[in-house]
Amino acid sequence: MPMTLDFSPRLMPAGQAAHYLGISASKLRMLPIASKRLDGKRVWDRRDLDAYADDLPTHGETDQRNTCDALFMEKAS
Repeated sequence: MPMTLDFSPRLMPAGQAAHYLGISASKLRMLPIASKRLDGKRVWDRRDLDAYADDLPTHGETDQRNTCDALFMEKAS
């Protein structure tokens, strides 16, 4: 009976690691993400992939206060 995984494996080949990040395998190979050798094959550690994704800049990050709160704080100071 084949095993199905309901989690991401710790070490992944290029195709799986790229899919995990939502990019192509060729793009993955160009990124500054450390890879490891396992039985002569290049694999990526899920923790390194997560760290890379966590360090990407956030687009559209805004002040969490709503406009009314911001205006009230400006008038109060």
